[in-house]
Amino acid sequence: MRLVSAIILAVAIILAPVLWYVFPLIVPLEENFEGPAIDSGARIEIEMLSQQMDDVRTRLEQLSLEVSRVQSGAGAVALQPDGDAADSFGFDSSSPNEIIDAYAQVVLIANRKKVNRQLRLASSSFLRETFGLPREDLTDKCQSMTNERLESKLVLEQVGPVRVRMLQPAVDSLRTVFENIRKTDPDLYDRINTAGSLCVRFIRGSTTSASAHAYGLAVDLNIDGVLDTLGDGKTQLGLTILADFFREEGWVWGAAWGREDSMHFEVSRDKVEEWVAAGIL
Repeated sequence: MRLVSAIILAVAIILAPVLWYVFPLIVPLEENFEGPAIDSGARIEIEMLSQQMDDVRTRLEQLSLEVSRVQSGAGAVALQPDGDAADSFGFDSSSPNEIIDAYAQVVLIANRKKVNRQLRLASSSFLRETFGLPREDLTDKCQSMTNERLESKLVLEQVGPVRVRMLQPAVDSLRTVFENIRKTDPDLYDRINTAGSLCVRFIRGSTTSASAHAYGLAVDLNIDGVLDTLGDGKTQLGLTILADFFREEGWVWGAAWGREDSMHFEVSRDKVEEWVAAGIL
């Protein structure tokens, strides 16, 4: 019975910090609170909670093995009393909550194939039918844009934390995205970096299709200048937060591709059709 009581006490100590994190997330403390639609702090807390839960499961599995050994007479479970028990199971109550550093943390992308919801992709065939090729003699190397309709709309500007070369409507839309991020999460805003925008060439591996980058309608972003690993289904936590803002503005996130490309953000077909109908493209 003492062993069972000790196990119950250890589990209770383990779950205490988990409940401390999850309770404010599921129970509203202020009925009239009007915060941002996208709570970056909550997203980070949830990710940290998820990792703690994984650790709890691992520790409980280890504890279960120890109990089995005791029952078979192979050994005893060493449990420390009171607060020391929590530390023995991997929780350091003295460690600060490093929320700022969490933006660069690499995490799995939840529901990756559905992140763009109802937004439609501006496929290479759609862009070609709408605008023609960005230049006739495309290669696999970046070149200048020669399509007169598109070239006349091309600008090089500082947009929020990054400098991009894109079509003017895309730049204006990107500026709106970054301004919303700056107002909601200035810490994340300050850590946004770019891996490039305009690149007039074929899609990698193709000899017929040009990507949204070739049309000045896409940008690659990252946190702290750290490039994402292509196709591993993971990304920096900060990029998952950025994706919410981009989706609200009508941009598609490359995390949903068959080969995940989570640094990639491009204007959706819906947005392009809107601009064409308004005569700004």
